[in-house]
Amino acid sequence: MVAVDINEKNSGNSLKFLCSYGGRIFPRSTDGKLRYVGGHTRVLTVDRSISFAELMKKLCDFCGFSVDLRCQLPNGDLETLISVKSEEDLENIVEEYDRVSAAKIRAVLSPPRSLKHDSSSSSSGDRSPKSPFSVTPSPPNSPSRAYGRYLQSRYCLPPTDLPRRSNHRSEDSPCYACRVHKDSRLVWH
Repeated sequence: MVAVDINEKNSGNSLKFLCSYGGRIFPRSTDGKLRYVGGHTRVLTVDRSISFAELMKKLCDFCGFSVDLRCQLPNGDLETLISVKSEEDLENIVEEYDRVSAAKIRAVLSPPRSLKHDSSSSSSGDRSPKSPFSVTPSPPNSPSRAYGRYLQSRYCLPPTDLPRRSNHRSEDSPCYACRVHKDSRLVWH
């Protein structure tokens, strides 16, 4: 998720991006409203006149992997994400937020669709080692073998096909069934 501080235009020619990446969008259990969970959050400041190509390069350098950028409409929620794929798209979304005087532009950073499709055709299933989204086959003797995959140790992201644990949470037990193995890989079971 990326948030752009529109109020920065009054104090200079820079934009501040609050970048969250490596997480997922999940519904809240209380009301079902979507929210962004997990990953990392960092601040990136860029010149307000930055081009779309320069912004995408900075986001790639910043995150360590290529990303797709999707923005939330003003007064919208995470159910309404607009793909930003060109200079015109970027200008339109900034203009839309300027018009309603919104404090920030929110966006979701995710791995490019081509990266998602390419991984299914590769023999190992690995993606870029810097990517927080890399998934590899489970080792032969792993207890997660039945689920057929494990995540590299970069992030503890819950898989979408496993049920959430109910309210039984302790400090050692996250809301999803996850544990760290001796080889520092997170295994979902």
